Amino acid sequence: MNETLSRENAAAARFAGKNVALIHPAWHSCGTYRSVVGQIAAYRAFGARVFPIAISVDPGYSPEWRWIWRSYIEATPELDAGERYFGGVPFHVYADPRFLRDVVWPYIHGDQAKIRAGSAARARISAEVANVEFDYIHCNHFFLMPIATRLAKGRAPIALDSHDLQARQFILMNKDMPWLRPRATVESMWAQELSLMRGADLLFHVNDEENEEFQKFLPEKAHALLYPAGPETATGPGGPDIVIVASFNTANIESVIWFLREVAPHAKDVSVKIVGNVDAGVRSRAPDEFEKYKSWFLGRVDDLDAVYANTRLALLPTISGSGLSIKTLEAFASGLPIIATTHALRGMSAEAAALEGVVVVDEPEAFARALRETAKGPIPTTAQRQASAARAYYEANFSLRAYERNLASLVAPLLARSR
Repeated sequence: MNETLSRENAAAARFAGKNVALIHPAWHSCGTYRSVVGQIAAYRAFGARVFPIAISVDPGYSPEWRWIWRSYIEATPELDAGERYFGGVPFHVYADPRFLRDVVWPYIHGDQAKIRAGSAARARISAEVANVEFDYIHCNHFFLMPIATRLAKGRAPIALDSHDLQARQFILMNKDMPWLRPRATVESMWAQELSLMRGADLLFHVNDEENEEFQKFLPEKAHALLYPAGPETATGPGGPDIVIVASFNTANIESVIWFLREVAPHAKDVSVKIVGNVDAGVRSRAPDEFEKYKSWFLGRVDDLDAVYANTRLALLPTISGSGLSIKTLEAFASGLPIIATTHALRGMSAEAAALEGVVVVDEPEAFARALRETAKGPIPTTAQRQASAARAYYEANFSLRAYERNLASLVAPLLARSR
């Protein structure tokens, strides 16, 4: 045990005093953002000086125009504890005929890869980081690799967090969009994704399936399975609520609509709170269901801990999406009883589905039956939640401590080879 700790401490010590650029999309209220918060905490725990750089691919998000970033800054208070920097595409770039031809025109045909990577390649970043000599770059999502290579200057090693096969996500996003024909294909966007990933020295993947797929398509690269640090979640004192947590994305919208249409009618005596900005998507896609269950929707909340603290049961009615689900990790961290579909546990080991307190059901009526029965049970105490099998599984695999241990061992060799 002492020898293991010694190796972990030695690996982490390699970061002490190092300049680490942590590049991430300017997103909030989503799984990627929650993962980024854990990444920053880990590198700071190692003693590195971390430069979190939020990159927007929306028009006009120049870093010096702080007013345009106001809503993002207000929605990400977890990043206020240290330095934070920004990057984005100035408005004048959109007047460049080459940008219109090479980036905007493909986007009008649904090329989500082209618009994101093309914007990142032309993004202006905060002046404070432009001339920093970085020892190591941690990049989130392939389309921000142009920023990573710019900051690496051919010297600093780059680790890329893939966060799922993005081409699949793009096709899901494009499903109901009125793009011009011919529409961008999954193959064309997949080719762009792989091309940019080749610029990284090490590729991190968040689940076994993703790790295997990328190894198949990029056999020449170094790959590693690295579960993200799932957010710490309140384990009490407990309360009467039954909750679904869901942010605004296509997969979550489809899943909540499925629950309202297929499950809720079979559990009429149960009331559920739906937390997160998924409400706007449901209102647009399923107005009748939204109107019927309008009182269930709480919208985005600033304090998820308060939500989980007052909850007795977490629901994960997931029918769509790919990659590891951060909201599933949150539910496990809470120590609550959980009712989930098989798809909600994607990317996790078979052990997760067999844990005491985790009920896995895929048929709507079975889900509703489990919901009715579990809702009649006693509210679990803080002690029961902290000692739950789900909480123990989270601690062993997805806690910040587990992430720090695995991250340090994987990246230490890269630092050893850097200048």
